[in-house]
Order: sequence, then C-alpha cells, then structure tokens
Amino acid sequence: MNRNTVIGLVLIFAIFIGYSLWMTPSKKELEAQKRHADSIAYVNRVKQDSVIRVQAVSKVMDNSHKESQTTQEKPVDSTLASLSKLKEQLGAFAGSATGVNKHYTIENDLMKIRVSAEGGKIDYVELKNYKSWDKHPLVLFNDSVNFGYTFFSNNRLINTNHLYFKPFVKNKPVEGTTQLKVSGKDSVQFTMRLYPDADDSLHSPDKYIEYTYTLRGNDYMLGYRVNFVSMTGIIDPNTKYLVLNWDENLNRQEKSLDMERRNTTVYYKYFEDKVDNLKESKDDEKMLKNERIKWISFNQQFFSSTIIADNFFSEPRVKVTTLAGNGNHLKSMSAEIGIPFTPEIQSVGMALYFGPNKFRTLKSYHLDLERQIPLGWGFFLMAWINIYAVIPVFNFFGNFGWNYGIIILILTILLKTVLFPIAFKTYKSSAKMRALKPDIEEITKRYPKKEDAMKKQSATMELYKKAGVNPMAGCIPLLLQMPILFAMFRFFPSSIELRQQAFLWAKDLSSYDAIWTFPNGFRIPAYGDHVSLFALLMTISSIFYTRINDQMMGSTQTQMPGMKTMMYLMPAMFLFWFNDYSSGLSYYYLLANLLTFAQIYIIRATIDEDKLHAQIQENKKKAVKKSGFQKRLENMAKQRGYAGKK
Repeated sequence: MNRNTVIGLVLIFAIFIGYSLWMTPSKKELEAQKRHADSIAYVNRVKQDSVIRVQAVSKVMDNSHKESQTTQEKPVDSTLASLSKLKEQLGAFAGSATGVNKHYTIENDLMKIRVSAEGGKIDYVELKNYKSWDKHPLVLFNDSVNFGYTFFSNNRLINTNHLYFKPFVKNKPVEGTTQLKVSGKDSVQFTMRLYPDADDSLHSPDKYIEYTYTLRGNDYMLGYRVNFVSMTGIIDPNTKYLVLNWDENLNRQEKSLDMERRNTTVYYKYFEDKVDNLKESKDDEKMLKNERIKWISFNQQFFSSTIIADNFFSEPRVKVTTLAGNGNHLKSMSAEIGIPFTPEIQSVGMALYFGPNKFRTLKSYHLDLERQIPLGWGFFLMAWINIYAVIPVFNFFGNFGWNYGIIILILTILLKTVLFPIAFKTYKSSAKMRALKPDIEEITKRYPKKEDAMKKQSATMELYKKAGVNPMAGCIPLLLQMPILFAMFRFFPSSIELRQQAFLWAKDLSSYDAIWTFPNGFRIPAYGDHVSLFALLMTISSIFYTRINDQMMGSTQTQMPGMKTMMYLMPAMFLFWFNDYSSGLSYYYLLANLLTFAQIYIIRATIDEDKLHAQIQENKKKAVKKSGFQKRLENMAKQRGYAGKK
C-alpha cells in the first residue's frame, strides 16, 4: 500500500461522504416535508388516539388470555362465575375463548405451513429446500409467534390471537385435522372463521371474521385475505382501523450467530416510496407516525417473513431487541400495524412471503423486496456491479450445477480481465515513477530544509511535467477498482447462493471456515474463538502484495513518515476483520491477490523499462507545451503587472 493507495482510499471515503451529504435533504425540502406532515396530522389525530388506546390495553388483554388458554376442551359445566367473567371481558366473543387447539397443514412444493385453531393464525412455516446450520428443518415461524388483530367490540377490547377459529375448505367445515397439498401451477384455499355469539345459540352462522389463505404450488408468496361478514354492530361503528399485533422470536439458522445477528432487523417500505430499516447493530424501535407503509419484513441474513398490503398499512410501530445468550434465537421482533377499517369494508387483502432472500426471487414480485439484500444500495456503483455483473455470473454458472468455489474463481478471472487495462496503466505509471526516482532524490538533497518544502514540491511537479508523468495516474485506476472491492464486501456475506456450499476445507462459503477452534471456550478479543484458514491465507497474500507493491514503486526512502508501518498494518488488520466473515469473501480476495501477482509479472515482461526510462529522459529535454489555461493565467499576470507600472 503506497502513497497513491492511501490517497486513493482517502478520496474514495471523501466521495462516500460527499454523496451522503448530497443526498441529505435541504432545509427547504425538510420544511416542505414538515408542512406535508402537518397537513395530514389533523386527519390522523383521532386514529392515532385510538392506536394508543389499543396498544395500552392490548398487553393487559394478551396476558389475561394467556392465563386462560388451554390445549384441551374446557368442560361444559364450567362455573357460572368463569362464564360470567368471560362474557364480561369478551362480550360477543366469549364463546370463542375456549376450545381445542387443533392444527391444519397446507403444503406446496417449497414450504409446509401449519395453521392453528387458536388465533386462526399461521404458527409454523418450514422451507422444504433448506436446512438450518445444524441440518435440522429450517423453520421460519414457530408456535411462539403472536399474530392477531385487536379491536373494540361493544367497548370491549378483543384480541383474536387467543380466540378459537373454525376451519373450512370450499365453504365446508373440516372435521378433525387436515392436510392439503398443492403442486405446480395449481392452488388451494383454506379458511379459518371466528364466530361471535348469538342470543339463541352458541355461534351465529351468518356472522364471522374470516381468514382466507391461498397457496400456489410453486410459490413462496401466500395469499391472505381478512373478510368481515355481517359484522355491523359487532365491531364498534367508530372504528377507524384494526391493529395487527405481530410478535416473534426469530430462530437461529446460520453457523455464525454473531454474523446472523448483525444482519437481522426489521425492514419496511413506505407506500410508493423507498425501503428503510431499523438499525442492525443495536436494539431499535420506531413509531412511523402519519406514515403509510406497503410492507413490513422480519429479515434475517438469508431469509425473511414479510406481510404485504394490497393497499397500505397505517402508522405501524416496529421494534427489534437482541436476545441474550448463545441459544437458538437471534432477536425478538414486534410490529403493531394499523389496518384501515370502516364498517363498510367487507374485505382486506394482504399477502405473506416466507422464503429466501434471493435476488431474482424477490425481484420477480416487483415490490422492492430485493432491497432487503445488502448489495450496496447506498452507492449506486456498488449496487450496479452486484446486480449487473456478479449476480448474473452466479446465476449463469450456478444453473449448470458448478461448485461455487469454481464460480468465484471464474468471476475473479472475468473481473481481473476487465480491469487488466487499468492494471497495465497503473504498472506503467509505477515504472515511470521508478525511472524518476534518482531525479526526485536529487531534488530532495537540493531542498533538505522544512522551510523549502514549497520549493521542493514545485521542483518535483516541474520534473513530472517535463518528463510527461502524471503522479495521480496510479491513483485514478485504484479509485475505479474500489467500488468493486466494496461491492464484493457487501455481496458475499449476503449471497444465499453460497449458503452451505462446500469448497475444499470450507463446509459453508457463506460462513467462516474454522480449521481449529480454541478449547474451553477461549476467545481472543476482536479475533474470535477459531482460526479461519481462508482469512489467514488472504492476510498473508495481502502482506506479500504490499511488499511487492512497495518494491515496485521504489518509494521506501521517499514515503511519508509512518507510511511504511501503515502499509503493513492494514493487511494485518484484515485477519481480525475477516476471521468471522464469509469464507467465500476471503477466498475471493485471496484469488484477487494471486491473480494480481500473475498480472504484475506478465506486465513486467511486456514493458521494457530501459526503453521507458530513455523515453522519459527525452521528454525532459523537450520544451513543455503550455496549456491554454496556463497561458491565460500568465497573460492576466502580465496585464496586472503592466497596469501596475502605469
């Protein structure tokens, strides 16, 4: 890492900072946004007050229902006091507070879904084509999930999460348990109904809340519709919207618990606007006041569970909390989602996505779901490189069933081939700088004092100009390569294509390749409890590259104080940064370094440095042609001087 490399790094970070500042809204834009928010605040105030009321009471109701829930049918001769208490708490829904929690399974080619009688909700989702890191079935949803609607009925707060629903298929009630399977282009519908009590019977058959699940044979997207049939007078007439309470502890799926936690959070898309997310690095909570949201997703490193509105959701509150310990859970997620509702509404359409964070799959739904994959969206060049170069290469060769270690090798060769002209120009610039090293040392001897620094710099620049050498020529190519390096850094840890793909000694290219784990739980701070061989080899190759680059530049004695130490310190830090990262990423950087060594020797064999040195010496003898800008500056200076003499 020479001076040009350091300058390049500084410049690339300056570009990122400048881009961030450029994207920051101006004061006028912020004021316009505030005026827009204020203009709809009055409309939403009544609704917001209702939300706060619902949220404040729903937790109390949830705890009350947990105490009373049971997995067996309660006896008919329950005490009158108990029945009276249920009637007082739940009103028209008291008859649905007890029941047997049966389960019903619907299954397609890709996933197995279990629906619970309690809450009428999905309480188990298994992805059939994937396994967890310990080779168990990959379960996105489990029976600990809370997924229910909260609303007021005759001034009573009702939460559907612990009420018992009745199953139907094709409008016919289902007896016992059932299992529905669908494949290919076919689809199946399964319905759960929640009945309020009637005055003369246990349930009123013509009034109910209905969840309809529609599953297609080869799709991760599940149709989900909530129908309200003759519920006028049951749900309070001044209800502006229902609140969907979705709480879940996400299961651990990957080998590296720390890495998966760093890539797990809540994502959401504003209605007809951008995608945003809560912080991944720490616990976070956000109330999206006065906002309309298209979808909300509980996103893990490689999988996500997403609820999508046909229209929009209103003012959700989302929260993520890291769960302590090294168990089988990552983080606790929660979302309180407003569902717009009026008594005239008969049906609310939604969809549920349970599946992999695979770019092509998520992109096919045209909902910006692919924005959950960290491809470097903050800087367009990184996103373009991943979308239009890296992912197509992975998909093309992956369709042939090739090992992804070989595909990464092919990708590296292709990128290095494309960048070869830049590498050639960089090496040629280095050769020119080496040819000028004796002249630069002569200038250094001529101006040894610190107060002559400006004279030294002026003489050096004059030398470069006469010799026809651009000292920044080696820096510009580096800047062009930096987006690729950063793009790879974002892509590999999030590429589901690499998940559980073995290569050489690495059992999973998406995780670290531990060749040795420290005994007795020993852990080195900032390094970890294991040794990753690809990370170690990549670090060694980076140190060799730094050494070769230093010799090639011939800058050992002319570099800035402390530069040499920094040159070797940076590669050494890679060992700590990448030890817990994707082994596929370390493998890519290792290949990139090895191919760079090969390019250096090929280019060195094709460039006659003696001839290049002679050409530079000839250039120094020629008169330097002044640029038009320089001529204009000199003319202005002469005019000022002439005017001054008058």
